[in-house]
Amino acid sequence: MIAATGVDESSLRYRGWRVVLACFLMAFFMFGFGLYGQGVYLAELQRAHGWPGTLVSAASTFSFLLTSVLVIFTDDLLARIGLRALILCGLSALGASTVLLALMQTPWQLYLAYALMSVGWTGMGTVVIATVLNAWFERRRGLALSLAFNGATCGGIVLVPLLLSLTGSIGFQSAMLAATMAMVVLVLPVVVIFIGWPTQMSLASGGRSSAGIAAPAHSRKTLLANAAFWTMVLPIAIALLAQMGFIIHQVSFLEPLIGRASAGLAVTIMAAMAVVGRLTLGLFVDRLDPRLACAASMTSQAAALFVLLQSTSPTVLLVCCAVYGFSIGNMITFPPLIIQREIGAAAFAAAMGLGTSISGVVSAFGPGIVGLARSFTGNYTSAFAMCVMLDLVAAGIVLWRPGRRAKLAAS
Repeated sequence: MIAATGVDESSLRYRGWRVVLACFLMAFFMFGFGLYGQGVYLAELQRAHGWPGTLVSAASTFSFLLTSVLVIFTDDLLARIGLRALILCGLSALGASTVLLALMQTPWQLYLAYALMSVGWTGMGTVVIATVLNAWFERRRGLALSLAFNGATCGGIVLVPLLLSLTGSIGFQSAMLAATMAMVVLVLPVVVIFIGWPTQMSLASGGRSSAGIAAPAHSRKTLLANAAFWTMVLPIAIALLAQMGFIIHQVSFLEPLIGRASAGLAVTIMAAMAVVGRLTLGLFVDRLDPRLACAASMTSQAAALFVLLQSTSPTVLLVCCAVYGFSIGNMITFPPLIIQREIGAAAFAAAMGLGTSISGVVSAFGPGIVGLARSFTGNYTSAFAMCVMLDLVAAGIVLWRPGRRAKLAAS
């Protein structure tokens, strides 16, 4: 039983919407600095220190893999130190990371900065955001998740151009320090004031900060034997592998066909449509079957890629990127909805942590696999055709519903 039961979740006076605002800001800066900003760091650190691109890229890979390990233990950390403390630790680690990126002088500091960024992901990333919103919402859970995760896309749309603009005017070091200060000023107060478990949940758990979270070791062991868990995690991981592969190679594919400016426009359109897609899904997803909606999203991406491979028309290519972008953001919205329905609240944080870890490791290979396929064939046709097939396979798996729903939550 979640805390939101019996309250009017549609009312703007409901405290849960202030929690959504806090989560939006967390996602904005976490994804802005921790994902989309890494392209800026790559260019600026090479320019400032003369370090090879492989060194900085390897640090990024190290960070993503370390993050995939750390998020497994999110439920343990929630139980041990509490929600607000975990988020504040994540904020501190992310702030330390961005300050170190601005001031670093040696390569070992680069890896330390990216390790701190992984700690930031653990405290402010997808798993924590989904877990806290799952506690606050029942009937409007899908809308709350969509609104909060739109912060991730907005971080790429707003923060990265802002960093580039500030770097051009005041330098990379000052730009990073100014952006870090803005993050602390904006995020710290809303986390301290708004973030927490719902009152009913705290009472039900005897005041423990880990309210509603099952014993972590038992939950993870049980999850690995739960068919509902695997028929959610595997298709999401496969779809994200294909998605990451296309996103990273999108400009390289489009530039020879439509030019650099139009390729850049395609990226902007895709990002904007990701925001529209999240908002649109959020309005209806609470009335939909999340597995069916997830399969439809995967199929739409497969269709967009298939048409993209058949055309050289700039208009058609841009439309395909728009259709593809419509479903991009929703791939991290569906897992918490499926987990809550089929696995339950007691093991929610454990399932999110383990599922995010598996998806993160698998999807990290997407750009490399697409790149290898292109190298072997000399073009992107086979590589993106493989992504089409992966999306269709993922859609088929996510529609498979285990006959026996092994729900881990206590009723």
